[in-house]
Formats: sequence, structure tokens, C-alpha cells
Amino acid sequence: MVVGFLLIIGGPLLADDNADWKRQMELLTQQNGLLQQQVQQQEKTIEVLSNRVSAVEQTSTQHDQQLDHLKTNVADAQAAPKANRFSLGNVNLSVEGGVGVFSSQADGRYPDTDFRVNEARVYAEAPVWDDVYFFGEVDLATPESDSLNTQLGELYLDFENVSQLWGCDRMLNVRAGRMHIPFGEEYLQRNAIDNPLILNSVSDLWGIDAGVELYGTLGRFSYVTAVQNGGGMVPDGNGDKAVSGRLGYDPTHWLHVSVSGMRTGNLSVQNDQTSALWFGNGWFKSIGGTGTTTLFRVNLVEGDVDLNFSRGQIKMFGGYIHYNDNDSAGHNVRELYYYSVEGVGDITRKFYTAARFSQVFAPNGYSIPGEGNFNEYFNNSLTTRLWRLSIGAGYRFSKRLVIKVEYAFEHGLEANGDHRNDEDFVGTEAAFKF
Repeated sequence: MVVGFLLIIGGPLLADDNADWKRQMELLTQQNGLLQQQVQQQEKTIEVLSNRVSAVEQTSTQHDQQLDHLKTNVADAQAAPKANRFSLGNVNLSVEGGVGVFSSQADGRYPDTDFRVNEARVYAEAPVWDDVYFFGEVDLATPESDSLNTQLGELYLDFENVSQLWGCDRMLNVRAGRMHIPFGEEYLQRNAIDNPLILNSVSDLWGIDAGVELYGTLGRFSYVTAVQNGGGMVPDGNGDKAVSGRLGYDPTHWLHVSVSGMRTGNLSVQNDQTSALWFGNGWFKSIGGTGTTTLFRVNLVEGDVDLNFSRGQIKMFGGYIHYNDNDSAGHNVRELYYYSVEGVGDITRKFYTAARFSQVFAPNGYSIPGEGNFNEYFNNSLTTRLWRLSIGAGYRFSKRLVIKVEYAFEHGLEANGDHRNDEDFVGTEAAFKF
């Protein structure tokens, strides 16, 4: 009876003990799991901190090594002769050029088919002080010359943003030295890397001359004007200076127009010989006889229009030239007219085609060599009309490398009635810059 009573009473007690024991075991299991997670997190934290400490130690070691290496280099440089030390500092150097194969008909510039370094230019730019910069150019080869003669191109000091003195940004900038003559706009894309074709227009007005130039922008307007020597020789052969300028306007992002004007001033036949302004693959020069003992002068005006599209552009310009001299034996006034229309279209992102038609009219005749024999058409014969149709294509590997081909038909008429029919040009050129 006693045993039975104990079993009856102890049964529920043992059941309660078992349930409590199970609850305690579950709590211990949960706590153990939490502790394991904390340990794992601590291990990860310790590993990250250990890696960071190692990285810091490694970096410190590298810095120590670099410092030791720098100290060694400084000691070596101090011990070395000064002649072995060279630094460009803030000077930026760049190179542009073009190489190719050119051929022409019998009366053209390349009747024997020439492998040619058509262009090679080295540029240097550097800050001088505050907003004052230096720019210099050395020409090793140019399309105008058939020989490799080193000559000075542009070289000037550029005083940028002078107008900030009275609170107007970029309204006035000043250059002093040797600059491009700011007449027309064809010269802005005359270098091989910028020109979609190889040749330029028949008129091809451009030049570099010493003087002072002012330029700037005001809203949608831009301007550039210069006073320069004007003559083709150094030093200046006449006290009268050349004055030129261009006023541009951009009414929309796809339209640009400008008008240019220039007077060469009085140029000395003996001292200046020619103008600094290039024209028709030659220069402006006196066409007077021996009676032209003192001077000649040229005045010009031109209008330019650029239309820019998503896959190409159209450029057009036209102008008027007035020539006069003091030849007492004859009336040598000349009035010349010229124009050019150029179109460039992108067939793909890199492949493009281009065409240009240009023409010069010179009633009574003037010296216009074009792509003909220079000695004949600059020194001996006068031309009354000359036109050129250029058709070409190019492939832009990048902005720094372009391969292009061109065929140009060139025909004209001389003052004596003879035709200029054997001057067609064909060529291929690789233009580059770096």
C-alpha cells in the first residue's frame, strides 16, 4: 500500500522534473548557439583587424623603402653633374604631322610621284604667371615647302581673361608675338589632322605675322582683331602696318557665321617683296613693272557660313580682293573674287567622305600658282580663272590618327588665253598628333 501510494504521488512529480529538465536543456542549447555565433563573429573581427594591421605594417614598410629610395635618388642627383639633370616642369609638348604619297599630272607639283613628309610641327605650351601663357611652334616640314627646312611658326605670350579686371569673363584676351593672321576661317582647319581632305581651297588664305592680337567673346558673338607687320620679310620693310579682324556669331548650335576684313597696308617692293598673307599657294606680290618702285597694297573682305549636323557639316565662304600699286607706267588695279563650298558626311562613326569645290576669278590676270608649277604661275604667267574639285574619303582610327585619300581636278585659264588642264592631283596621307 505504501509503495503504491508513493508511486501514485511520485509519478506526477517525476513528470514535472523531466519537463523542467527538458526546458533547461533547450535554454542551454540556445545559449550555446548564441555563444558560438558570438565566437565566430569575434573570430571574423579579429581576422579583419589582423589583416588591417598587416596592411598597415606592409604600407609602413613600403613607405620606409620609398623614403630610403627617394633619399638615395636625391643624394645621387646632388652628387651628379648639373648637365645630367633635365626637367620639362609645366611645359607641355605635342606633335602634329602628315606623311603620304602624292602624284599629279605633268604640269602639277608632283609629276614624278613623291613619297613625302607633308607636315611636321612641334608645339610647346607653358604657364608663365597667373593667366599668362607661352605658346611656341616649330615647323619641320610644311605643305607649302618642297624641302625640309626648320622654321618658326607661331610664338606668342597669351594674356588670358584680361577683362576680369572689370568683372567681364573672357571678353578680352591679348596675344603678343607671332600669330596667325585672323582673316577668314579656313586656316582654322588647315593642319593635316584637322583638314578632312589633303589639299585646301584654291584661294587658301592664311599667314603668320608678328604683332598684337585682341580676341574674346560676348554672348553669342566672338571677335578677333590684330595689328601686324604685313610684309613677307623680317624685319618689317615698311612702317605701314596690316590690320585684320573677324566677327563671328552663333545664333544656334548648328549655325555659325562670320565676316572678316583686312588691309595689308602699303608693302615695299624692295624690302617686303611679298605680303605675309598666303594666297592661291603663293603670296600677294607686285605685278607692276619696273615703275613700281615703292609700294603695293591689298584689301580683302570675306564671309563664312558653317552648318553643323549630327553626321556631317557644310562649310561655305566667299570674298573680294582689291589690289593696287604705284606703277607709274600702267594701271595695275585688280579686283578678284573667290568662293568655296565643302561638305563632309559620316558614313559610319569612323569612315567619312568629303568634297570641296573652290574657284578664283581674276579679270585681267593675277599670280595664282594653285597646284600648278610654282615658278611658271607665280613668277611668269598671270591666271584669270582657276577652279578645283576635290573628292576624298577618310578613316578616323581616333582623334589622333586619320588616313585619307583625295583626287582633285584642277583647271584654269591664263591671261594669254592658254588653258591650265594638266594639274590634277591624287594622293593619300596619314595624319597624326600626339
